[in-house]
Amino acid sequence: MEGSSGLFKKENMSQLSLAILFIIYLIMGYKTPEMIANVVDTLVGKIVIFIMVIFIFMNANPILAVLSLFVAFDLIRRSSSVTGIDALKMYLPTEEKKSSQFTAFNQYPYTLEQEVVKKMAPIVQSGSSLTKASYMPTLENLHDASTIN
Repeated sequence: MEGSSGLFKKENMSQLSLAILFIIYLIMGYKTPEMIANVVDTLVGKIVIFIMVIFIFMNANPILAVLSLFVAFDLIRRSSSVTGIDALKMYLPTEEKKSSQFTAFNQYPYTLEQEVVKKMAPIVQSGSSLTKASYMPTLENLHDASTIN
């Protein structure tokens, strides 16, 4: 209870007004302006916000510090929805999803052509000895070309 009584002292009126602004921001759900959202929705913007929250944790009332943490998370969430990053994460497929869809599309049933080829073609196993052919190839006129060795 000591934390809340310290917030209402005369020297902490600026912290009280900031806490009231934070509560209004959280309850009312104001949309973040696009200019601010573009700054906040970057890595540098998020780091700056969390440095500010850490600064408030070290120097201000604990109630205000917890409120600032909630406001920081809510500001980042609202900024990502304004800039569209949130929608990209939600609806843009990942590489795993795309590859699973491709493998699903490339599953074909066993066709008649595959069955006929399997019956017709002699299967040569590795390591099996092949018999010598019963025919002898003949060369046509080479037209003054050299033989390939």
